[in-house]
Amino acid sequence: MKLNRTTQRTVEILKLISRTPEGATLDDLCEKLNLPKTSAYDIVTTLAEMGMVNVARGQKQNYTIGLMAYRIGINYTNNLDFIGIIEPVLKAFSKEVGKTVFFGIPSDHHVVYICKFEPENPIITTATVGSKNPMYCTSLGKVILAYSDDETREQMISRLKFTQYTERTIRNKGQLLEELKKVRERGYAFDAREMEEHMQCVGAPVFDRDGNVLGAISVSSLYKPSNDYEALGKLVSEKSMEVSRLLGFLGKI
Repeated sequence: MKLNRTTQRTVEILKLISRTPEGATLDDLCEKLNLPKTSAYDIVTTLAEMGMVNVARGQKQNYTIGLMAYRIGINYTNNLDFIGIIEPVLKAFSKEVGKTVFFGIPSDHHVVYICKFEPENPIITTATVGSKNPMYCTSLGKVILAYSDDETREQMISRLKFTQYTERTIRNKGQLLEELKKVRERGYAFDAREMEEHMQCVGAPVFDRDGNVLGAISVSSLYKPSNDYEALGKLVSEKSMEVSRLLGFLGKI
């Protein structure tokens, strides 16, 4: 069967960019894939216009994987067995705690929400399925960072830009690293009104059968000073371990 050369090159470019969290320049693509510069430029320009790659403009344009590529991939993810396994568990958990429950996965230096489960009378949350938020100020993102391997964590952190959403938002890498130590000690993370002034979230990691952090679950609610968020954190951590074991994880955090 004869394969279309342009299509092959497009797939190769997307695969290379997806494996390069720090981004790839046009020169990188041409050198590593042995492509003519004009052909590579035409392809990445088209991919950028379609949202398949993001473009950071500097001295040289830098390309990272785009949200549209993720959204196409999420259709595959939604068909994976593990989604069917965790959905009823997290749906029941949302009803049990009476709060909104999310499941999110890492995407570059963001966390992307791929499942959302709400109780009968849900609060309005800005996060929706398919949307993404920074890792450093979300409970989902913090636990993913905390339990990722050192190399992956450093790559993700190196791409962060610390925007301050509220007065409680983490401001720099040093503060983030201190926070991640606490996350590992507790086994769960807080978004202590760091994204939105009125919202408090608690998240815990979910592991695959090989012990790699697959994603995280979180519980979101309106902030109330009287709530015991440490107790909620332990509850979320227990539920995340239950989900991990359903996915074949047999180890300990």
